[in-house]
Amino acid sequence: MNAPLPAAEWFAQLPTAYLSASGLITTPDGRVLIVDPNYREHWTLPGGVVEHGEPPHRACEREVAEEVGLDVTAGRFLACQWNGPRGERPRPFLSLVFDCGTISPDTGITLQTEELDGYDFVSPDQASTLVHPLVAPRLTAALRARTSGTVEYVVRDEPSATTRDTSPGKASVH
Repeated sequence: MNAPLPAAEWFAQLPTAYLSASGLITTPDGRVLIVDPNYREHWTLPGGVVEHGEPPHRACEREVAEEVGLDVTAGRFLACQWNGPRGERPRPFLSLVFDCGTISPDTGITLQTEELDGYDFVSPDQASTLVHPLVAPRLTAALRARTSGTVEYVVRDEPSATTRDTSPGKASVH
């Protein structure tokens, strides 16, 4: 029988992943708040990378406040997307989306100009075409989860993508 590994060695050999958290914010008529990063070609949801030791829901709140100046509460967890290692990124990326509520389209937005060129409230269909193709399934899943009261899990491992409703008692694949 092998002796158990010391805790530090055991934890060091576990797989790791990068983690991000975004907020789904809509207007009363269902338009989605998206932001235009100046360091990427595509739009995205407000949010960003979770810092070491930071709970994802707090990272979502922090990133939304930093990027668009909104003091939101990260509400219900809507969707999780797993993206496998890709290109120069050697680890999987787990992206979480939280429901950050509904706001009036005339709510004051204070844009973080160091990282963002703009923001807009657009229809869900338009948002899905403006965001990066890796973000679109997560956005669609989050919108569906908000409406249905479920949580969705999206697996994005090139070349195919699947979405699963992970609500209790559900085992469907969309």
